[in-house]
Amino acid sequence: MKATIAVLSGDGIGPEVTDQALKSLSAIEECYGHQFELPTGLVGATAIDATGDPFPAETEKVCQSADAILFGAIGDPKYDNDPNAKVRPEQGLLAMRKQLGLFANVRPVKSYQQLLHMSPLKPEKVANADLVVFRELTGGIYFGEPRGRSEDGNKAYDTSIYSREEIVRITKLAFQAARTRSKRLTLVDKANVLATSRLWRDTVNQIAPEYPDIELDYMFVDNAAMQLIQNPGRFDVIVTENMFGDIITDEASVITGSLGMLPSASLGDKVSLFEPIHGSYPQVAGMNRANPMAAILSLAMLLEYSFDLTEEAQSIQNAVESCISANIVTEDLTEGTASGTDAVGNAVARFVRESKQVGIKSDL
Repeated sequence: MKATIAVLSGDGIGPEVTDQALKSLSAIEECYGHQFELPTGLVGATAIDATGDPFPAETEKVCQSADAILFGAIGDPKYDNDPNAKVRPEQGLLAMRKQLGLFANVRPVKSYQQLLHMSPLKPEKVANADLVVFRELTGGIYFGEPRGRSEDGNKAYDTSIYSREEIVRITKLAFQAARTRSKRLTLVDKANVLATSRLWRDTVNQIAPEYPDIELDYMFVDNAAMQLIQNPGRFDVIVTENMFGDIITDEASVITGSLGMLPSASLGDKVSLFEPIHGSYPQVAGMNRANPMAAILSLAMLLEYSFDLTEEAQSIQNAVESCISANIVTEDLTEGTASGTDAVGNAVARFVRESKQVGIKSDL
């Protein structure tokens, strides 16, 4: 097949980890006969420096013309640490979600047997963790109006707004995902306090009869945060609103032992974006120390979700596991000798090629 993938490397370690993902994409092209065009665009701090805009019109044009988007990371201390900055890299991320209609953030969280010792949680607690969170991405308190501060600066306010339509579209995606997994869906809300959460619960209840094979339960967000640590294996698919999803997915990242292992997808009606959940980690940018696994696994999600290339996606996932088994990992995943970012990226791409050459079929 031929397709176009917009590449937005972004800031900090974004370019490094994205480069490693593209090595695996090149291996996929060679092994499976695909061809991918890879136009690039500026976003975040690099875009502000070059254009004054964290999501320039030219970058939006590149994204709108693509079949999928591979994104690195966003953020820079010179903006993050300046409370008076009028333009921030994160504004580019919010603009991208809004302008591209990226309404559903999908974050799988899976434990790896070889890495159980790296989790701050007890191995027996995380051994069977395998869940996915569907986070609504374009509504709620991050986008609600009005918002602001009083003239004397002593009060501030934000507004959380949801429409039934926004809730329906992501809830149906979550139900459909549950059908392909263990057929369990949990709505995480705060319906005992918030009117928006009561709308969520009412809407999900109305949709549930369309999916009689799915076991649906409800959990307040504070309890869900506790249960994710005490017993992550109890969850299969979680659906929740924007801010709650932002918080619990970062919390869930400790299950794997490293943020560097978690990919994500932001799904839209026309084009979808795939990115590691970690930030730009400027402290190690350019040092060949960043973990590229999440970026590589994000590429696997891109191939599956955008192009239905399930075998190709699985070959990358298998290659990542082979890399971990061979202890070819960065410093965040080992207490011994660590490999560099480039070495891990090279190894994953090599495992992709080798598995195809010897005809290995996935049994994972």
